[in-house]
Amino acid sequence: MWAKWPNGERVLAEAGLNRIEQRAYRNGSDEVTLRAFVLRDPSSAFELYTFLLAPGMKDFGLGTDSAAGERDARFLVGNIVVQAEIPANAKADGFRELLTDLQLAADPTPLPPLKSYMPVHWRTFGSEKYALGPEAFRAAMSSLGQNASNDITEAVGFQNGAEAMLANYRGEHGSGILVLLEYPTPQLAEQHLHHLEQALPETLKKTGVTVERKASLLSLVFAPTSPEHAQAIRDAVNYETQVTWNERGQRATDPPIFTIMYKIFLFTGLFLGVATGIGIAFGGFRVI
Repeated sequence: MWAKWPNGERVLAEAGLNRIEQRAYRNGSDEVTLRAFVLRDPSSAFELYTFLLAPGMKDFGLGTDSAAGERDARFLVGNIVVQAEIPANAKADGFRELLTDLQLAADPTPLPPLKSYMPVHWRTFGSEKYALGPEAFRAAMSSLGQNASNDITEAVGFQNGAEAMLANYRGEHGSGILVLLEYPTPQLAEQHLHHLEQALPETLKKTGVTVERKASLLSLVFAPTSPEHAQAIRDAVNYETQVTWNERGQRATDPPIFTIMYKIFLFTGLFLGVATGIGIAFGGFRVI
């Protein structure tokens, strides 16, 4: 099963596989075998889905995340990844009913926001990779022709909640492999920026690989054809920081003039009445 992906079992274990269900369907001479991987959550399922992608695939047109090769397809529904062995020239319409049934049973939790940060322009379809742990990260780097040494993988800091997203970009004037690393806080991002700078070999630094931080997001561009092209890929990242101020606001306004005059006369009259009563009581006490 994993002949094409020798480290697939380790990635499955890291992603948190719950179970695998498989069933074959036949319609005349056409036969389809479906294999459903049920993961612990949609983020883990997205990790496995991108692990199964490969350059050269095309959008299968089934939901927002689907891809197909010549004889197989895969698509993502919540925390479920479906791998299908299909006949040549199979259409997505034959899987619409299955997609609807899976949507009712799948976890509706949204996919990680890191996915939406990746630029669409210049991106090679099928090269997208998402990693929640070191096994998936090594596999992603290897699939993109890069070697993730133990030092680089440890410097990413998956044990501190890091998430990684990678893709190959090829434009008219150059190419590069974009790696985005998102952390729970900007402080962790700054800490791991220094770890990565120390872990990067000199050979990579000489090719123009640098680490840049924007709030909680780190970005690296491996194998850039030029520093200008690497910066152009970075500039296309869809990431904006927002600061939210949660302290309750106060608005100072003057009350109406009638209310002010009313309170002045009221409290002045009360003061005069109290003063007169005290004076009479004091004088009467002296007379007695």
